[in-house]
Amino acid sequence: MDEDRIETLAVHGGERRPGPEGSVVYPIYQGTVYSVPTGTEYHDLRYIRLNSTPSQAYLHDKLAALEGAEAGLATASGMAAISTALHSVLRSGDHLLVGDCLYGGTHDFLTHHAADFGWSYTFIDPHRPDTWDAARTPRTKAVLVESITNPLVRVGRLPEVAEFARANGLVSLIDNTFATPVNFRPLSVGFDLVLHSATKYLNGHSDIVAGAIVGGAEHVERTRTTANHFGGSLDPHAGFLLARGLKTLALRVRAQNENALRLAEFLAARPEIEQVNHPGLNSHPDHARASELFDGFGGMLSIRPAGGVAAAQELIDALRLPLDAPSLGGVETLITRPAVTSHAGMSPQDRLALGITDDLVRISVGVEAPEDLIDDFERALAAS
Repeated sequence: MDEDRIETLAVHGGERRPGPEGSVVYPIYQGTVYSVPTGTEYHDLRYIRLNSTPSQAYLHDKLAALEGAEAGLATASGMAAISTALHSVLRSGDHLLVGDCLYGGTHDFLTHHAADFGWSYTFIDPHRPDTWDAARTPRTKAVLVESITNPLVRVGRLPEVAEFARANGLVSLIDNTFATPVNFRPLSVGFDLVLHSATKYLNGHSDIVAGAIVGGAEHVERTRTTANHFGGSLDPHAGFLLARGLKTLALRVRAQNENALRLAEFLAARPEIEQVNHPGLNSHPDHARASELFDGFGGMLSIRPAGGVAAAQELIDALRLPLDAPSLGGVETLITRPAVTSHAGMSPQDRLALGITDDLVRISVGVEAPEDLIDDFERALAAS
């Protein structure tokens, strides 16, 4: 189905036609144990922890279809996807190159636990290819970046990252959570493994926690073996909800792309707002690159209200529609200050060095009518 557009792939990619007993909707296989054909290898047994039940295989095929991948793997969380992928490509003594602006959970995982595994790492600027070779060592095995960074929504030199990795024999990994395969498919520019917090846009309804790893069959099989040993498999019911959410992914993300851009343009014109970060704005430093790489600019933006932390919190408190909550990617608009939620684990000095100030406000734009969102922000700005 490679010729189908993303809207069609989201609905039909990976589907069984017909489904069991003629079902249009693929059922939940809750069972943990299945009969074993003679000669079956251990990792090919059908067992939930081994990520090989009918429900899991179905979900894996849907995930792979969306990213144009050979194979996919669902995990128990986005952090399970990231940690499993890194454990599959790194051994004790190995070195990792990693983008310098990361989701707080990824940053904390590396800064708190990499040394426990015998890994070393160097932060690189994804916008500065001229600096990457100097950061590489004989022990460097992989490079990890984000397609759109959290929470400053920057877009690095992504094709160049993949090319650098290939030229130096490194495994390239990219967290595509913010962009989603609707806006960007990293495998098409040469990345080896694509990671998602499926909790966010892929599911889209703020009611499960899940992760995803997609890529070439050999790379994904290695991550599946690692996941089998660590035990981070996804519950069958959560997998069913994720597969259902995937079917509306393209519709949701298209609406969120439009809503976020309209809200960003409105806020950029307001004197109460000192800074607006959204790659769809001409003023964004990566606008030209995002326009070239992406089919849409995403549903995320961040702002700094004039007046500092007090003004930021007053704005959040005055809004009627956005909920003050730390997650993102759902149908409802969410708003948060990353310094006290997603990036609270970073030191104040590290946050400040990256531009994650205490007054930075991150907005995950939902699918509400954009006019209602803009009206709500206009009223809240006047009130605060």
